[in-house]
Amino acid sequence: MKAPRAAVVGSGFGGLAVAVRLQSAGFETVIFEARDRPGGRAYVYEQDGFIFDGGPTVITAPHVFEELFEEAGRSLGDYVELMRVEPFYRLHWEDGARFDYAGDTDSMVAQIRARNPADVDGYLAFVEYASRVFQAGYAELASTPFLRFSDMVRVAPDLIRLRADRSVYTAVSRFVEDEHVRQALSFHSLLVGGNPFETSSIYVLIHYLEREWGVLFPRGGTGALVQALVGLFEELGGEIRLSAPVERIDLERTNGRATHRISTVLQEDELFDLVVSNADLHHTYGKLFRSVPEAAPMRRRLERMEWSMSLFVLYFGTDRRYDETVAHHTILFGRRFRGLLKDIFHGDRLPEDFSLYLHAPTVTDPSLAPPGCEAFYVLAPVPHLGNARIDWASAAEAYADRILEYLERYLPNLRKHLVTKRWLTPSDFETVLNSYHGSAFSCAPKLSQSAWFRPHNRDDRIPGLYLVGAGTHPGAGVPGVMNSAKATAGLVIEDFQP
Repeated sequence: MKAPRAAVVGSGFGGLAVAVRLQSAGFETVIFEARDRPGGRAYVYEQDGFIFDGGPTVITAPHVFEELFEEAGRSLGDYVELMRVEPFYRLHWEDGARFDYAGDTDSMVAQIRARNPADVDGYLAFVEYASRVFQAGYAELASTPFLRFSDMVRVAPDLIRLRADRSVYTAVSRFVEDEHVRQALSFHSLLVGGNPFETSSIYVLIHYLEREWGVLFPRGGTGALVQALVGLFEELGGEIRLSAPVERIDLERTNGRATHRISTVLQEDELFDLVVSNADLHHTYGKLFRSVPEAAPMRRRLERMEWSMSLFVLYFGTDRRYDETVAHHTILFGRRFRGLLKDIFHGDRLPEDFSLYLHAPTVTDPSLAPPGCEAFYVLAPVPHLGNARIDWASAAEAYADRILEYLERYLPNLRKHLVTKRWLTPSDFETVLNSYHGSAFSCAPKLSQSAWFRPHNRDDRIPGLYLVGAGTHPGAGVPGVMNSAKATAGLVIEDFQP
């Protein structure tokens, strides 16, 4: 029999991973990527001798990559080297407090005891709780698609027992009293686009996931991991087409069989048996499938959902090193926590203050900058454009200057040593990445928008349409999108192989 033809729209981690799985399973797979390089959110920028990873930089759960390569008969280590990062994160507060967040229990306990001895037992109990949440919420469910409401009913007892209705911050606060420690144990949901005061406590599993496998970074940057996946896909016979934005997808039915006609700006329309979309959800249903009536209900549903915040990302390079002051991953907490998060997720204007994530990959891999130099990016969570319609073309430069001025608290004389910079705004997320409202992490990871309540890995109405990436189950973050690829590929193989 002729191999089924699969089109994958988008070459983010989810799109690449699902394409590798389908190609390994005997499908004829083509990836369509709108930009001139693969990677999606993990696009790589090169400027003035500096290499900047565009998006995801915290690599956890290496098993999701190892398993993918093993299923293709290869070994991940032959393609890319993953280096362990220590500490996982360095946390700073404006009152001068510092906390090195690590996977070592003794180190964590010692730092917590120094802040509040009464929190030590609570922290150890929190680790045990996070372990149980990890087992129920990740190990058993992350790569299992939720296609029926009965799938949700099946796991409901576990969710009730673990109090998934509580927020991350509320769950953490049951175990520890010190406010800095509470923030240190609850900021992780921001890495997947969730407000710690609203995101389900299921996401405390990230704490245990990091303890289990560590925080890693690919030699050569996250882009090296993208290239490893591209190389594997092409070795397996897959085809990736760059600078090939999909303009529309038409559904055709012949003798009860559905096919998908894909139109791009580059060549004549092509027919595929199925489509896996790694594109933004609203872009998928609102533009790509705009001619398909069955897409309209999902488009309207998406417009009623809550979406994650957006980001302002400032990439910059310096002509000196800052090894003595920064870690690879640094979290800079501002003067407000709860109030700032409320403004970011629900405010209608740009907050005056900010909390920041500072990425300094040259701490681990100096090759990403010229000799003696340092490469950075700093990420500021900001409201998405549906809440705050900011004119970023006018606001970006002044906002970048404010961030650089603030960073001089931790990077002395930064602006004197700056040699290059560029930025990515919510408007870029909306136009370049086709993200609805310029959201950086798709629909928000609230309990009411998780598992069965999230858009499904296989569309319920459009035959042959599947979803992969942050918008479908299990959600955002590198482990999330990689597990979505496993779940989605499993469905495709089940549906198309005799």
